[in-house]
Amino acid sequence: MFRTALRNVFAHKARLLMTVLAVMLGVAFVSGTLVFTNTISDALQNSSAKGYDQVDVAVTAEYQDSEGDKVGELPELTQDLLDDSAEVPGAASAIGVVTGFTAVADKDGDLIGDGWSTKGGNYWGAKDSRYPLVEGRAPKGEGEILIDARTAERTGYGVGDTVRMSVDGPVLTPKVTGVFTTDDGNVAAGGTLTLFDTATAQKLFGKAGVYDEIDVRAKAGVTQTALKAQLDGALPKGLVETTTGEKLADDQAEAIASSMSGMKQGLLVFAGIALFVGTFIIANTFTMLVAQRTKELALMRAVGASRRQVTRSVLIEAFVVGVVAAVTGLLAGIGIGAGMRSLMDSMGEVVPDGPLVISSGTIVTAFAVGVLVTMLAAWLPGRRAAKIPPVAAMSSVHAKATTKSLVLRNTLGALFSAAGVAVVLAATTMSGSDGQAPMGLGAVLLIIGVFILTPLLSRPLIAAAAPVLRLFGVSGKLARQNSVRNPRRTAATASALMIGLTLITGMTVMAGSLQKSIDKMASASIEADYVVSMANGNPLSPDVADRLAKADGVTALSPLRNAESRIGGETEYLTGVTGSTIGELTDLKVEQGAFEIGGTNVMVDDDTAKEHGWNTGSTFAASFEDGKKEQLKVAGVYEGNEMIRGIMADLSTVTPHQSEPVDMQVMVKMSDGASSASKDSLTQAMDTNPAIKIQDKKDISNEIAKMFTLMLNMLYGLLAMAVIVAVLGVINTLAMSVFERSQEIGMLRAIGLDRKGIKRMVRLESLVISLFGGVLGVGLGVFFGWAAGQLMGTTMATYELVLPWGRMGLFLLLAAAVGVLAALWPARRAARLNMLQAIKAE
Repeated sequence: MFRTALRNVFAHKARLLMTVLAVMLGVAFVSGTLVFTNTISDALQNSSAKGYDQVDVAVTAEYQDSEGDKVGELPELTQDLLDDSAEVPGAASAIGVVTGFTAVADKDGDLIGDGWSTKGGNYWGAKDSRYPLVEGRAPKGEGEILIDARTAERTGYGVGDTVRMSVDGPVLTPKVTGVFTTDDGNVAAGGTLTLFDTATAQKLFGKAGVYDEIDVRAKAGVTQTALKAQLDGALPKGLVETTTGEKLADDQAEAIASSMSGMKQGLLVFAGIALFVGTFIIANTFTMLVAQRTKELALMRAVGASRRQVTRSVLIEAFVVGVVAAVTGLLAGIGIGAGMRSLMDSMGEVVPDGPLVISSGTIVTAFAVGVLVTMLAAWLPGRRAAKIPPVAAMSSVHAKATTKSLVLRNTLGALFSAAGVAVVLAATTMSGSDGQAPMGLGAVLLIIGVFILTPLLSRPLIAAAAPVLRLFGVSGKLARQNSVRNPRRTAATASALMIGLTLITGMTVMAGSLQKSIDKMASASIEADYVVSMANGNPLSPDVADRLAKADGVTALSPLRNAESRIGGETEYLTGVTGSTIGELTDLKVEQGAFEIGGTNVMVDDDTAKEHGWNTGSTFAASFEDGKKEQLKVAGVYEGNEMIRGIMADLSTVTPHQSEPVDMQVMVKMSDGASSASKDSLTQAMDTNPAIKIQDKKDISNEIAKMFTLMLNMLYGLLAMAVIVAVLGVINTLAMSVFERSQEIGMLRAIGLDRKGIKRMVRLESLVISLFGGVLGVGLGVFFGWAAGQLMGTTMATYELVLPWGRMGLFLLLAAAVGVLAALWPARRAARLNMLQAIKAE
C-alpha cells in the first residue's frame, strides 16, 4: 500500500505541483511571519539590552498617589539625591539623566522621525560612556548640540552645521559640535536623539536643577543587587524607586516582545486565512483524486485490502505532499521574512541590525502546519472512499450523494447559518468591547454555515446567470450544466474565493464608514479653521497661543488647557478654555441649559454629568494642584464626542492654580477661513517650527483615519495570498474536471464543437464558479461590515454606514478575472485533447 501511494503521488506530477503550491503558500506565510517578527524582536531586544550596559541601578521618582482632596504629584530628583547616590560605598559613579521631546527639522524644514520618537537628552561630558563621540566635541551652552550618527547620515548634517529645532515652542538654531553613536531603540526605529549639556537640557525641558533619572554604575566586584540594597538604605523611602539594569533590560525586552506579539498575531491571522482557504482546496483535490481512482481502489478492496489500508494509502499520499510543501514553504518563508525586513528598510522604517532568526519553533511550526493540514484535509475523502463497497465502486453507483446525506448537510448548514446570524445580531445590541467576542463567534458560525450550504445555493445562483450564458450558444449552456453537475466540488472551489472577498469587503465597508463618521465628527463639532498642537501629542507652551493671537487674519482663538483636580475624592481633568470665544470655535449640541463658560460657570459633557448625577444648576467643589478649592456651577450639559468631551472651565478659573500651565491644543478661527494663505500666516507666526502641527478639519480627519487606511492596505496585500490560493483551487478543479470529462469532450468534438467552443465552455464554467464565490463573498462582507458598524455605533454617535459600490463592483471584477486567468491552462488542455483517444478513454 505504501508503494502504491508513492506511485500515485509521482504518477501525476502536475496534480502534485498544484496541491503542493496550495499548501506551500500557507506554510510560507506562517514561517515568513515567524522569521520576520522573531528577527525584528531579537534585534530590538539586543539593542535595548546594550542600551542598559552603562546602568547598574536606575533611581527614579515614585509617584505620590492622590488622596482625598490632594492631587497626586511626582517628587523631584535633585542634585542632593544625585550626590547621595554617588556616595554610597558600592557606587563608582552616578549620572543625572534629563530627557524630553526635541523636534529636529531636516534641510527642507520637515520634521525628522515620527514625532513621538524624536527625543532630546543631556550629555554628561567625558565621563558619559553612554554616547561615544565619533566626531567633534561635547556641547557647551544653548547654542550647541550633538546629533546621533544615524540622523547625521540620513540628513547630511555634520559638525559645524546649523540645525533648526524646537523643544516646547520657540525655534532654536544651534550648531552641531559633534556626532555620537547609540544603541537607543528609538533611534534604531527611525527617530532622532539630540544631546545638550546638562544645564541647557534642564532649562529647555523645564527641569531646572532636577533630573528624570539617576543612573548609577557599580564598582568592580559589586553586584547590581548589592548596589540596589545600598541605595535603598541611603535614599529617602517612599519618594524614590530603584531598579537594577538587568531588570530594566528584561522589562524592555518583555515590552518589545509584547508589542511584537500584536503584529505577529495579526500576520498569523492572515496566514491562517490562507491555510483555511488552502484546506478547502486540498480537501477538494483529494476528493477528486479519490473519485478518479474509485475503480482502482475498489479493485484493491476486492483483492484483499481493508478499509483501513485504503484510508492509510490516501493519508500516505497526503503526508508526502505535506512534507514536500512544508520544506518548500519553509524556504520560501525564510525568503519572505528577509524580504519584509528589506522592504521596511526601503520604506524608511529603519530596524536595528541583526542576524536573520530561524528558530527551531519556526521549523517545527512549518512542518506541523504543512503536514497536519494536508493530512486532515485528505482524511475525510480517504475515509469516504474506504467505505464504498467494491462492487458499487466498480459500477460507479457511488457517484451521486444520497438524499439522506444531502438533507443532513443542508440541515446542518441551515442550523449553523441561523445560529451565526442570531449571534451576530445579538452582538450588535451590545456595547463596545462586550460585543466583539460574540460577533467573532457569530461570523465564524455563519461562514461555516454558508460553506456547508454552498452546494444548495449554487443551483439558484448559477441558474440566475443562464440568460447571459445563452448568448454564448452551446458553449454557454454546457458551461452552466457543468457548473451544477457536481455542486459539492463547485461549492468547495467557490468557497476559497468567498472567504477572501468576505474579509476584504467587510473591512472596506468598515473603513469607508469610519472615514465618513470621522469626517462628520470633525465637521460637526469643530467650527475652528485650524487646530494647533505638538507633533508628538505633548503639551504646548502657553507662549504658542500668545504668538498665534498676533498672526494676521486670526479672529478668534482658544487654548485647551488641561488642569488636574479632585472632585468627590476622584481625579478629574478640567479643560481650561477662553470662555468668550470657545462658542465660536466649537459647534456642540447643548442638551441642557445654555452654552455659557465664565467665572465659576462650566459646561459638562453628558457622560460626565450622568456619572456624577449633575444637571443644569448643580454645583460641585474642585480641589486643584495648589490645594485650593473652587465651587463650580454647571451652566449646561453638552453632547460629548471623540473630539471634545469633559468639563470645560474658563482659563481665568483654572490657570491661577497651576504652577506650570500647558496647553494640549489651540483652536484658531481665521477671517479668510481655511486656506493656504491662512496656514502660511500661522506657520510664519510659529517661525516655521518643526515641532508644531497646524491642521484643518480635513487634516484631523485624515490623521485619525490613517491607521484604518494603513490597516486596510495591509489587509489587501496580505489577503492577496488567499486569492492566489483560490486561483490555484480553480485551476485544480477545472484541470481535474477536464480529465474526468475527457470522453465527453471527445464526443463533443466529434459531433462538431470546435476547439474555440471547447475553450469557451471551460472559461465560462470557471467564470461562473468564480462569480458565484464573489457574490457570496461580497454579500457576506457587506453583512459583517454592517454588523461591525452597528457595534461601533454604540461608542461613536456619528457612525454612518457607507457602502462602497465602486469597490464592491471592482471586487466582483476581480473574481471574474480570477475565473478567466484560472481557466487559461485547463481550457487549452481541453481543446488539445485528441478526440479519438478521448472517446476510447475509460
